[in-house]
Amino acid sequence: MTANDIPATPESDPIDTAALERWMTSRMPGFEGPVRLTKFEGGQSNPTYRVDTPGGSYVLRRQPFGKLLPSAHAVDREYRIIAALHPTGFPVPKPWFGLCADDSVIGSMFYVMALVEGRNLWDGSLPGMAPAERTAIYHAMIDTLADLHNVDYEAIGLGDYGKPGDYFARQIGRWTKQYRAAETEAIPAMDRLIEWLPATMPAQERTSIVHGDYRIDNMIFHMTEPRVVAVLDWELSTLGDPMADFAYYLMPWLSDRMGVSNVVGLDHRALGIPTLDEAVERYCARTGRSGVPDLDWYAAYNLFRFTAILQGIKKRALDGNASNAEALQRVERIGPLAEQGWDYALKAGA
Repeated sequence: MTANDIPATPESDPIDTAALERWMTSRMPGFEGPVRLTKFEGGQSNPTYRVDTPGGSYVLRRQPFGKLLPSAHAVDREYRIIAALHPTGFPVPKPWFGLCADDSVIGSMFYVMALVEGRNLWDGSLPGMAPAERTAIYHAMIDTLADLHNVDYEAIGLGDYGKPGDYFARQIGRWTKQYRAAETEAIPAMDRLIEWLPATMPAQERTSIVHGDYRIDNMIFHMTEPRVVAVLDWELSTLGDPMADFAYYLMPWLSDRMGVSNVVGLDHRALGIPTLDEAVERYCARTGRSGVPDLDWYAAYNLFRFTAILQGIKKRALDGNASNAEALQRVERIGPLAEQGWDYALKAGA
């Protein structure tokens, strides 16, 4: 994708480019404008822009304008974690310029990072690829997530990035609170999940950095190699139970309602896509685990959490603050997601 392929920033989503240019100039000696902003598609949670200048191109991530839900859209946390991970060699964009917490510059908190060139893959079936290439791409995703969970977070200054224990209790509480704050209609399956999940949580065995939204469309892949060159969208990251992250990554095998990345019903063998068991085996081998118990519970939890996230997007859309004009169309699956979550809860013994 080139800058000419990206729609210009709409008038309904204004950013003062002159103010942004002044801020960038103040942060980097020798920087020169002018600055041209174009908005990337997607970015439901935190709007994302390409920043083109005569000397190079960057990416800007900002909080949405308008009233925000408590603790949501934490671009400051995104910036902190990529700044900590980049020196380790883990694939994240270089955090250029720093974080701007001053809302008066462009109207919301933001940061600027490197523009990483590569492939953006959205369809989990990886159309047009040979089976061996599909296998290598999936292995790269699994290995990269395992490597994240193996990072010594205390050694890179993230010992206080989150509380080490009770991850699921805190997450269920957080997403229940945000769901209730954004609730627009009653969803009985969601009410049942909110009651059942905290009463049945698996024990937390490990603590690691948790990405929170690790999926194929939040990565950039090398242009020609089956290699992850950047993991994006760290807004939901924290310290927590790595099983939450890995189970979320497995959702394309478990649900056909969470997006185009799903691989439910595909001929995995013929396509070269690992089976669910093969994905689990590879992750466990790289992280020293013996298996992933309670997968039905984790599936129910992830469908509950995704429903809560979409409900927040729906509320922002109804309030006129969503970053994508198609937001209302994309949240039509809120009810079915919650219902599928309850189906997994029943499989887990609810």
